[in-house]
Amino acid sequence: MLASISLQQARALHAVTLILGGVRSGKSSYAENLVCMASQGRAVYLATADASQAQADPEMCARIEHHRSRRGGDWTTIEEPLALADALLEKASPETPVLVDCLTLWLSNLMDAGRDVEVEINTLETILPRLAGAVVFISNEVGLGIVPENATARAFRDHVGLLHQRLTACADRVVFMVAGLPSVLKDPTLVKE
Repeated sequence: MLASISLQQARALHAVTLILGGVRSGKSSYAENLVCMASQGRAVYLATADASQAQADPEMCARIEHHRSRRGGDWTTIEEPLALADALLEKASPETPVLVDCLTLWLSNLMDAGRDVEVEINTLETILPRLAGAVVFISNEVGLGIVPENATARAFRDHVGLLHQRLTACADRVVFMVAGLPSVLKDPTLVKE
């Protein structure tokens, strides 16, 4: 079941949108619908998964194929597991929004590659105001469960939480997905009474 998109949401994307949620919460479907309705079919899907490296993982291959088949052929797909800021600067344009799926995998890739995560987050945060077009980020909320037993998993959880806080501060719109239902956490166009 696809998360519904209102006509108001479909008219125009905000410069930076962050969509958070747990695994299988409907984040990707919601984001894809949002981008498709606003872009009339021209969009870039910036995948942080590297399909060539995922071939040894049948479950990851199935996830990638599911996402590809759901999107159809109108999207331009770019795989960029590490240099996210550079790819966004190159691909974002007024006519072509970019959907980044997903930030948690990007952080995992950075940690696996031994990159300085803080520097990479700073770089991403710094380029957002300079993007020529809209970007929609998808990320998994991992901080709602138990504290992980090992130090690497705790560091990952902490990096994700800090990344979300920093992007939420930069984002024009933040949506939290639960069971396929969007809950808007931040949107300047919504009037609060």
